[in-house]
Amino acid sequence: MAALRKTITLTTQQDEWVKAQLEVGGYTNDSEYFRDLVRQEQKRQAQFQQLKAAVDLGVASGESELTVGDIWDKAISDAEKG
Repeated sequence: MAALRKTITLTTQQDEWVKAQLEVGGYTNDSEYFRDLVRQEQKRQAQFQQLKAAVDLGVASGESELTVGDIWDKAISDAEKG
């Protein structure tokens, strides 16, 4: 994969914070740290989209005729099955 060079501007406080993260996070340089942040955000966004799709599916399915107790019992039973 081709690497692209980007320029960012940070405040002094932000730069100091990034340098501290390099020391405690085991990163060898700023670029490695920022690439990790991007990967984490990509993963977070993917998880959010999966959750949003599940919620949208639930809303579209309409109201359930099950009681809260029925739903709870099913959840317990499903969890016990593994």
